[in-house]
Amino acid sequence: MRCVIQRVLDAEVSVDGQIISSIGNGLLILIAAEHTDTLEDVQWLVHKVARLRIFPDQQGLMNLSVTDVNGETLVVSQFTLFASTKRGNRPSFTRASSPENAEELISKFVSLLSTELGKPVKTGVFGAHMLVKLTNNGPVTIIIDSKLRE
Repeated sequence: MRCVIQRVLDAEVSVDGQIISSIGNGLLILIAAEHTDTLEDVQWLVHKVARLRIFPDQQGLMNLSVTDVNGETLVVSQFTLFASTKRGNRPSFTRASSPENAEELISKFVSLLSTELGKPVKTGVFGAHMLVKLTNNGPVTIIIDSKLRE
């Protein structure tokens, strides 16, 4: 699995002109599943995201997690994170998981992350055309890939 994590002051997702989900201070997580991903990838990623220390402490150092700052979390599926432009200029998405498998893995990610954080995790609408607005705080943007483990 691959995710782009953004530390935000606020974020929202709209579908067909309606706001579906919104958060204040916290994390916006764009996430995609690869066709080789398993439950092990989901569990590793949940553990990593829940403990990621990217919020400033009293000295301004990134030492606090989203839980430490009582932040909110918004997860948005985005299969385009597995785009390849290796051949030509039109992206290929052959590494992305099938929609059915991706939806299952991302739903499991949301469920386990909610449990890990001890609070609900908000989401977009899987497979929908979504508009995402955010105020990136820092800016801080982190990319994590469960296969690279970095």
